[in-house]
Amino acid sequence: MQIKIIEVGPRDGLQSEKTFIATAQKVRLIDSLFGAGIRSVEATSFVSLTAVPQMADAADVLQQISRPEGSVVSVLAPNVRGARDAIRAGADELVAFVSASATHNRKNLNRSVADSLINIEAVAELASQSGTPLRAAVSTVFGCPFEGDVDVGSVVAIVQTLSRIGIRQVTLADTTGMATPAVVRAVCAGVRNAVPEAMLSLHFHNTRGLGLVNVAAGLELEIDVYESSIGGVGGCPFAPGATGNVCTEDLVHYLHEEGHSTGIDLDSLVRSAWLLEETLGRPLPGQVMRAGKRLRLYDAGAAPSATAR
Repeated sequence: MQIKIIEVGPRDGLQSEKTFIATAQKVRLIDSLFGAGIRSVEATSFVSLTAVPQMADAADVLQQISRPEGSVVSVLAPNVRGARDAIRAGADELVAFVSASATHNRKNLNRSVADSLINIEAVAELASQSGTPLRAAVSTVFGCPFEGDVDVGSVVAIVQTLSRIGIRQVTLADTTGMATPAVVRAVCAGVRNAVPEAMLSLHFHNTRGLGLVNVAAGLELEIDVYESSIGGVGGCPFAPGATGNVCTEDLVHYLHEEGHSTGIDLDSLVRSAWLLEETLGRPLPGQVMRAGKRLRLYDAGAAPSATAR
């Protein structure tokens, strides 16, 4: 199966960094991701700089990155003002978002779910007028750190509203890593049965070590679009316990080993992970960047041997 990877590291991965990362370093990272063969990158966000100061250079990033043929540069735009600024700065695609959990939506967007959907409809109207594609992400669909399990009916109702607005591409997001394969199957089945026209993608976190296991569940359902973050960085700043996203290079390694195609060069991708680690100045949680591919071989003569007794 051909799998599409949406790289969210430059936005979702960096948004919680307390030290501001220079624009040139962000641009270098995104360009390296494009160089590895990734063609869809969520590059930045046009949000409140008080809430997310790391994204203060959003317009500069969009203006300075390379744009390989066939690439799609998307940005998070939570409201009409952000969407207008993103379109003006040259975004190829907008991403609107809402939480399936009312409590998380209040924490993240400071409004009700119903008001968020009204807001998304206004963004959709602007996007349509400008000819800019719009997709949506629904957070906490597999569980909320404040409310626990989220009713599948609530998720379905949101996706139905998005469909009525005209948004067909919808990401179901595991905001704090509460998903399990059983929950993934139940939620995706519920959405597919009720809104068959929705084109689903999945976004998992590796909080409890189940990130790739949940991807496997998604593949069983023949879902072919996944969001991930280079080096495994990221986590929602408004959700307790939200550690890093599924790591892009680990995901690509797994997909290739399972016989799927991504169009991504894994060796180049690992170099992007090392670049990000150097930029952030701390070890990243990615595993393939350290262990290498499954068939990485070593010189037996250079390896230590057990001491005979």
